Amino acid sequence: MKKNYQYILPTLLAFVLAIGIFIGGKLHFNDTPEKLFSTNSKKDKLNRLIDYIDYEYVDEIDTDSIVDVTVNNILGKLDPHSVYIPRSEMEEVSENMKGDFVGIGVSFYMYRDSITVIRTIKNGPSHKSGIKPGDRILIAGQDTLFGKSIPNNEIVSTLKGKIGTKVDLKVYRKQDDEMLDVTVTRDRVPIRSVDSYYMLTRDMGYIKINRFAESTFNEFKDALRKLKLRGAEKLVLDLRDNPGGYLGIAEKLADEFLEDDKLILFTKNKKGRVKKAFATKKGEFEDKPVYVLINERSASASEIIAGALQDNDIGTIVGRRSFGKGLVQREMDLGDGSAVRLTVSRYYTPTGRSIQRSYKKGHKDYYQTFMERYHNGELTSVDSIKVADSLKFVTPKGKVVYGGGGIIPDVFVPIGDNEEEAVESLDSAEFFSRFIFEHLEKDRGRYSYLSKNEFLDDFRVDDILFDEFIQFVLNRKIKLDFYAQEDKIKDYLKANIAEQLFSPNLSAQIKGEHDTMLEKVKELDQDIFNKSIMETVQNRN
Repeated sequence: MKKNYQYILPTLLAFVLAIGIFIGGKLHFNDTPEKLFSTNSKKDKLNRLIDYIDYEYVDEIDTDSIVDVTVNNILGKLDPHSVYIPRSEMEEVSENMKGDFVGIGVSFYMYRDSITVIRTIKNGPSHKSGIKPGDRILIAGQDTLFGKSIPNNEIVSTLKGKIGTKVDLKVYRKQDDEMLDVTVTRDRVPIRSVDSYYMLTRDMGYIKINRFAESTFNEFKDALRKLKLRGAEKLVLDLRDNPGGYLGIAEKLADEFLEDDKLILFTKNKKGRVKKAFATKKGEFEDKPVYVLINERSASASEIIAGALQDNDIGTIVGRRSFGKGLVQREMDLGDGSAVRLTVSRYYTPTGRSIQRSYKKGHKDYYQTFMERYHNGELTSVDSIKVADSLKFVTPKGKVVYGGGGIIPDVFVPIGDNEEEAVESLDSAEFFSRFIFEHLEKDRGRYSYLSKNEFLDDFRVDDILFDEFIQFVLNRKIKLDFYAQEDKIKDYLKANIAEQLFSPNLSAQIKGEHDTMLEKVKELDQDIFNKSIMETVQNRN
């Protein structure tokens, strides 16, 4: 049967795609095959075909998989950002965009043969129940979680549940060599979209956002409020590697920086209907310096904010040209637990530019032309960015901006050399995190005497730990000129210790010491300050 399926499925898919149809309608078996093609609408065809296969086909076929593949192929004929979300993925996707899930609130690694807690979510269920970093969760309810290889998604599924339900955990605490019985009451656990925030200088705050979920605006407001209490009169909004999210959240965040009635963006659908979004009186950071960081992986909602500020001559956009996604999707339920995110309109920045890259030559070409940025030199030189005069626009204050492929920053910062980017890649791939986790497993007590400020000001990664990390990486067949990047590697080791012992904010602050874009922001801000002083002196004279 399996052999038959392999030969039959491609034929079925080709047939389904050839008749150009979509899901809908119900089968009436008293209809003839001729009637199927001659009198019924295109919405009925696929549904009738699937029913024929279900009821009449000689072998058992998983028609769900046929439908999934067919829907993906249909969407593949549209734009690169209309996507199908299978029922099996909907829960995770929904949680990610909502900004929370119900669970016990721990991050963990499968270390050797057991689940080992990296850290607990502050004030989350496990934190309140007394679970500590380094604890091994051996049993959850009736499920044994040690001594066997269990996929992470199965572990997460075991620890998740309905809000308010309790789960009895058997926990081994290595540092005290004792077994504990801990009952945890499941609760909402945030999936943070504000990665970190801290004071970059005496009067400049920093906020890093990784996506635009339902909770993002409230997270941003909370971070901004705390930074203002610490004296922030300027802000760095870091949108690097942020792929976007909800349009409405991006509008609300842009509103924080724009004066009343300033245009944020407008959208247009295929019927020509235009919908405009304007700033309101709610903005709390208007008329204050703001720097927005973007790079080649900043897309969608990130570009909306960068474009809205740039076109209104507000703040300074720093970094490299953004991805170039100017399409708006709406999620639509397909009735069986799955959904489709379908492109329903295009958005335009206040000057009227679309920053969507062309996808007329298909999806493969669309992503291939994006990858060419890495080879044509535009990541290292602003002069290599290709622009078209026909897509030139002018802001109210006379600044020239371009559409057709992303937001070009006001101030360009080139990508680092191969060695610098290799260190970043090691961090993204969790080499530093995993190494530090194993380092802490050997002796967490050695750091117990350090307060947060003492760790930040006084702790230094020694050569022994540095050499151990080199060996850790070499054992995984990765070569790098470690000593040329010694300072950066040591800071990243320190940052990962900070994250696992203290907080992501402290970790980000330490990594920021080797961040070329943040160095450029400080330089720009100092230049503005010096210019202001000179103008003040000249006016007095």
